[in-house]
Amino acid sequence: MSETNGKRAGVGSSVLRLEDDRYLRGRGRFIADIRLPAMLDVAFVRSPLAHARVRGIGKPQGFEDKVFVMTDLDGVQGIRADSGLPGFRSSVQPILASDKVRHVGEPLAACVAESRAEAEDIADMVSLDLEELPAVVEMTRARDPGAPLVHENWSENVFLETAVDTDFEKSVKDAAVKVKRTFRTARQSMAPMEGRGVVAYWDNQAQQIVVYTSTQMPHIVRNGLAGCLGLDQGIVRVVAPDVGGGFGYKGILLGEEVCLAYLAMKLKRPVRWIEDRREHLTGNANCREHHYEITGYAAADGKLLAIDCDAIVDSGAYSAYPFSACLEAAQVASILPGPYQFPGYRCRTWSVATNKPAILPFRGVARTGVCFALEVLLDSIARELNLPPEEVRRKNLVRPEQMPFVNITKKIFDSGDYVECLDRAVTALDLPAIRARQAAGEADGRRIGVGLAIFCEQGAHGTSVYSGWGIPMVPGFEQATARLTPDGGLELRVGVQSHGQSLETTLAQVANEVLGIAPQRVKLVHGDTALTPYSTGTWGSRCAVMAGGAVAAACDVLAGRIRKIAGHLLQADPESVVLADGMARAAGSEIALKDIGAAWYLRPQDLPADVDPAGLEATQGYKTQRDTGTFSYACHAAVVAVDTETGAIEILDYKIVEDGGVLINPMVVDGQVYGGAAQGIGTALYEEMRYDETGQPLAATFADYHLPGACEMPVMTVDHMQFPSPISRFGQKGIGEGGAIGPPAAIANAVNDALAPLGVEVDALPMTPFRVLAQLARGLNKSEQAA
Repeated sequence: MSETNGKRAGVGSSVLRLEDDRYLRGRGRFIADIRLPAMLDVAFVRSPLAHARVRGIGKPQGFEDKVFVMTDLDGVQGIRADSGLPGFRSSVQPILASDKVRHVGEPLAACVAESRAEAEDIADMVSLDLEELPAVVEMTRARDPGAPLVHENWSENVFLETAVDTDFEKSVKDAAVKVKRTFRTARQSMAPMEGRGVVAYWDNQAQQIVVYTSTQMPHIVRNGLAGCLGLDQGIVRVVAPDVGGGFGYKGILLGEEVCLAYLAMKLKRPVRWIEDRREHLTGNANCREHHYEITGYAAADGKLLAIDCDAIVDSGAYSAYPFSACLEAAQVASILPGPYQFPGYRCRTWSVATNKPAILPFRGVARTGVCFALEVLLDSIARELNLPPEEVRRKNLVRPEQMPFVNITKKIFDSGDYVECLDRAVTALDLPAIRARQAAGEADGRRIGVGLAIFCEQGAHGTSVYSGWGIPMVPGFEQATARLTPDGGLELRVGVQSHGQSLETTLAQVANEVLGIAPQRVKLVHGDTALTPYSTGTWGSRCAVMAGGAVAAACDVLAGRIRKIAGHLLQADPESVVLADGMARAAGSEIALKDIGAAWYLRPQDLPADVDPAGLEATQGYKTQRDTGTFSYACHAAVVAVDTETGAIEILDYKIVEDGGVLINPMVVDGQVYGGAAQGIGTALYEEMRYDETGQPLAATFADYHLPGACEMPVMTVDHMQFPSPISRFGQKGIGEGGAIGPPAAIANAVNDALAPLGVEVDALPMTPFRVLAQLARGLNKSEQAA
């Protein structure tokens, strides 16, 4: 490690983000910034109906050569993302629908012109002959006998059904209480700042199709493109420039990517498509829609005995590449128990097909829903037993002396103290003061409530986990390349892609920890399949652990070679050489890394006779010591005020205590946690994509789809615990998604705590004023009937 301007710059330092200089000066280069000579713009004709047979697509007279339908895409195959799990039903997502449309916004034709406006004018002239069919909209009715089939060759609208049963019947016999609840989470739109976009052109010199795309996983997109286009992978190059947010929305292969690659080869001109917000909202609201019927069994002292759950996930019309339609629902069964210990468990899940866009893994991937269901259920059990909710949690959480802990679904927890995490959050809230405030009442008549939610986030899981899913992508060794330049700088090449993770900063800090080179002298190359080692990309809170470990491994090899040369030049034992501050030091002498670089590249006559011929460049692969994943975790604690006259909810205080292991850059982690919490608050209180009974989306702009802004955010505090993971290089854990997981459960528990004296509980997200008032009305009706 070394210092920069007198401050530590390695692992654990809050180094200012290197990326920010260009971003704040407006010098980022995003898809819409790319301009190529003779470039054509593309606009898509999209289905106005959720479910219909395509009887005809009419090209406007005089523009026939400007409009492309599926039959024009010679040799192009649809997108298939199958799972090897037993019973999985396969679907093929057409690049352009030709026989049937299965959701509003599905592309039917691509129109090309000299400008986007002209392309849209041509698209408006395309005529559609669609025979509307009954749509499957409500996920809980998708399996009903006689329900319309999204895919006619299926027997029912289910991609996959899973079942888990561990000692359930035996464990519930002595239960003192049985509490059953039904919960629902709304479909959301991920809404990154930058939407999707693609620029494609044929490179005559390289004889390659080059696809610039706003993606989280360039190498995976190349795999999919080559397969759909029937090309050797060497003919396909994928480049991700700056990416303005992803959250999972850009973690798939797009039909638009396939279509534009084909058009660029066909037309021999560059083509571009930039998603507008209407396309994004109406055709791609694709996450978070779950339904739970969950029952908890507990002893009189609050000890959990068993959990029983039936869960439905609305997976939309197609299985998206590469994660498939099974990921979310099947994960529900495996992660629902969270960090709690209990002997009995039964869970059945259904990944159902509906006439909506295909579900994608949004930040938190199933965990937000299961945390909401389980944590709100725990508070209900606590009320039933007349116990404090924190005591019920404390009694059931895994304890630090049990680490590594294997839970009821065989998840291997690596390290941590969940009870301390809970206790710190309770202390930070000053719970006795809140209870006193509740007893005194509010002058404005609002009701005060406090809520807790604790959860774990499995991140950076690898081969042993994903090989069992049988999906088109299985992560293996993460690779990185490190090269010392002739002037003593460092080039890093990684296959992951940054879309807000600060990788240009944090990976430079990892290199600094090993080589002592200032982060400002480290250049990160990423996002280009022609220049970087293969990687499955950025997803699953894996970059700090996997790419960080790979960079460290490559720098380790490079450090050994540098020490060898430095030892020769300093006439010292290479093992005694210390690398710091851009220097190699030994035996009271030092030499600059730039001089070592110059010796290798420019003055080889100065090198030792037994120098490593591989030189000052190294590529290394990395896996964690156990590739079942790191487990970060957090406790979120909220204080709210509920207006029973209007249904409005105000967050008065919000505390987060989290453990991300050793933090490479605490400031970056703070940003990840705050940003994730903002998204979680959106899930809890604001965001919902509703559909009518025909499958029409009811929001087409941000005037209809409410994203939280700065004015909706409470003042939040974050407390870092930093229990090192024993399986990662520096003890770091994946933490990029955790902030988004806890807020819905914590806020719901706070609302229910406030309304408990009225006998009212909220059970659906988002908790809008309308829903709160509806629950209050139901509670009043029950009270009147009881009287």
